[in-house]
Amino acid sequence: MTVSARIRGFITIGLLPALVLYLFFVIVPIFWSAYYGFFDWKGIGAAKFIGLDNYVEVLQDPIFWKSFKNNMLIVAASVFGQVPIAMILALLLMKSTYFQRVIRASVFMPMVLSSVVVGIIWGYIYHPQIGILNFLLEGVGLESWKKAWLSDPKVSMFALMVPIIWNYIGPYMIMFIAALQNISPEIEDAAQLDGVGPVRKLFAVTLPMIWDTVKVAVVLCISGSLKAFDLIYVMTGGGPAHSTELLASYMYNSTFNVYRFGFGSAISTAIIILSLILIVGSQRLMKRDYR
Repeated sequence: MTVSARIRGFITIGLLPALVLYLFFVIVPIFWSAYYGFFDWKGIGAAKFIGLDNYVEVLQDPIFWKSFKNNMLIVAASVFGQVPIAMILALLLMKSTYFQRVIRASVFMPMVLSSVVVGIIWGYIYHPQIGILNFLLEGVGLESWKKAWLSDPKVSMFALMVPIIWNYIGPYMIMFIAALQNISPEIEDAAQLDGVGPVRKLFAVTLPMIWDTVKVAVVLCISGSLKAFDLIYVMTGGGPAHSTELLASYMYNSTFNVYRFGFGSAISTAIIILSLILIVGSQRLMKRDYR
């Protein structure tokens, strides 16, 4: 047996426990949930097989499609908000001076906080009577802009996008900083000697070198947005009138509030399928060959 074969064997043995745990706690529950979607089950007692009725009901429920539309807004806000902002911050804070380390820590700090705490903080910011946002609008003479931000169906969904973007910029910024620091200085020097300007250098040199990291960030944005729950649940609970309902909160309310575990399993399976479609589609759109 060669040395490389032995190394691969040791790596396989080392990864095997993690693989078994991943299969047991992630993959098996996914198929188990899909299986329970074929039953009318209240969580206890006997389960009645009803075939595809739960899945058909999910697809015919207008609240499901409302939740899906809201989730697509969150996905768009995350991909086109978190990723570009994180990229800009990474380019500005790539050096490791004391000031830049302080700014990095402050940007990453929201990620350290519990989502429940973040939801409570932003709930007070948006409060119609004591909220700082309406107070600031009044202070600058824009009283007509004051709103009940989380109670108005016309603006509540857009109001929720701000804390979602703010909360998750930090991890992507750290990812991009690590990727930028791995770019060879020789490539940077060669671009500078060729007289490449900053904007052209960004699109012709920097982005191609870190494109794989950008693709990973987009996947994380999509998957994280489609399972968003805690912050929305704390701030609005999916209301008013389902105007901020997301797929995860729709699944929770349809499962635990009315004890329809089979129906909730069908919703969770639909979420997984939609996630896979969006992730695969985004990766195909972003597939580029820079070599």
